[in-house]
Amino acid sequence: MSGMQLLELNDVRVFNLTAGKALPSWLSEKKRRQLLKRDVDLQRRIELIQDFEMPTAADCIRVSPDGEYIMAAGTYKPRIRCYDLDQMSLKFERHLNCEVVDMAYLSDNYSKQVFLMADRYVEVHASYGYHHRTRTPKNGRSIAYNHETCDLYVGATGPEIYRINLEQGRFLKSWTTQAPAVNKVLINDYYGMLAAGTTLGMVECFDPRARERIGVLDVTRGLSARAQRQLKGQIPAISTMTFMQDNLTLGVGTTGGQVLLYDIRAAEPVLTKDHSYGLPIKRIVHHAASDSVLAADQKVIKIWKRESGEAITAIEADADINDMDMYPDSGMFFVGGEQSKMMIYFVPSLGPAPKWCHYLDSITEELDDGAQPAVYDDYKFVTREELDALGLSSLVGTALLKAHMHGYFIDVRLYNEAKDASNPFAYEEYRQRLIRKKLEEGTESRLQLAKYRKELPKINRALAKRLVEFNENQGQESSGWSHRLYSPHSHCIVSGAKPHVALNLLFSSVGHSRKHCSSCR
Repeated sequence: MSGMQLLELNDVRVFNLTAGKALPSWLSEKKRRQLLKRDVDLQRRIELIQDFEMPTAADCIRVSPDGEYIMAAGTYKPRIRCYDLDQMSLKFERHLNCEVVDMAYLSDNYSKQVFLMADRYVEVHASYGYHHRTRTPKNGRSIAYNHETCDLYVGATGPEIYRINLEQGRFLKSWTTQAPAVNKVLINDYYGMLAAGTTLGMVECFDPRARERIGVLDVTRGLSARAQRQLKGQIPAISTMTFMQDNLTLGVGTTGGQVLLYDIRAAEPVLTKDHSYGLPIKRIVHHAASDSVLAADQKVIKIWKRESGEAITAIEADADINDMDMYPDSGMFFVGGEQSKMMIYFVPSLGPAPKWCHYLDSITEELDDGAQPAVYDDYKFVTREELDALGLSSLVGTALLKAHMHGYFIDVRLYNEAKDASNPFAYEEYRQRLIRKKLEEGTESRLQLAKYRKELPKINRALAKRLVEFNENQGQESSGWSHRLYSPHSHCIVSGAKPHVALNLLFSSVGHSRKHCSSCR
């Protein structure tokens, strides 16, 4: 089937349900029917959800709490689309004045929603359409809704967390963080606690029943030494967060591509994973049925076990990823990216197909052709020369190295440890070289100006400078003009020095009538 692509990575089967052809949206109904009759691939495609796409790109995608609807926001023009999963089709579409930055459900279904817009507005929508909008003092970056107190929290480009009480219809006193901006706000529905991820790599926690901050978590302390060296002194900001099913585990994603799991009762991370791409983490989702974690950055979605961190599989999307959401209690998740199609992936090893498309279980069992070769996630390819340089030649023939082509696959953790052990001062030496280079560049420019300010002529000064440097490099110090090119008389070459051919060209190129003094004749 052309509409379903099977990828087998690390012995885990992943089905891409949107890999087939799509009908152009600008075609008329008559031309669509004609094209369907002629094209066999279009006839065999699987369109799981009708019109599950955006004109240009999808920015946000969310599954409703009751699991019956999907709300997506995209461009261009800015719009939101709601899909009814029972009917597997588009329910309604609304156009907006600006792009959606973040969104949240106020009810279990699509009837009440709130959207954070890029023009500083917060819009509340009902089942009949637009209801109300209000403007925040600064541009918002993330929103979270507390169902217990009816408070809407807005993290923005400033240190404040704005609180809007939707029951009273007014702003409450804002909470203030220690950072210049707040990237992510997240509410723990069980404890009523708000976690705010800031640009300083801190997670600050607030309780609506308390007036002050109740706790601060420094994420930069939990990064490995190698990750801190790769950041080169920069502080990684918090890009996304999520609370796991037990409500005690907090997943934190950074702009440097690291995912850290914390027990909210401890300051040190329980587990740390690195995507190794250096790209910000877009979304973290906990799959409770299999107790696994899905973490997405711009290029890849990595799935690994929550307890051990063992990699399950990695999925490279067809386009850059903007957002992702998982359908609860199933192996299906939805991805919005920089393409018109919104991608749908199904991993049977994580869970069964949702009840509204239960037939996928029987279809996927029959599809076992076209699988790609297995890849080694969290492994690095090295040659024999690199093994010798790292001092790991003794591992050849053991289970720690997997022979492949002209080299070996080695666990990336062992590789990093060996590399750090072989040269533990590599980063410090690189830093010293960089500082020395910057200082030499500044000193050299000042010295060259002082050196050539009096010796070079006003005409064709750059060419004369290159000639002097060329003769100095060649060691021609015997010629008198290499030390003193010109006499105080700008029209006369230094007496006693034989004129150079290049200097003759220098004067002739500017139309000078070269005159010699008595000693030059």
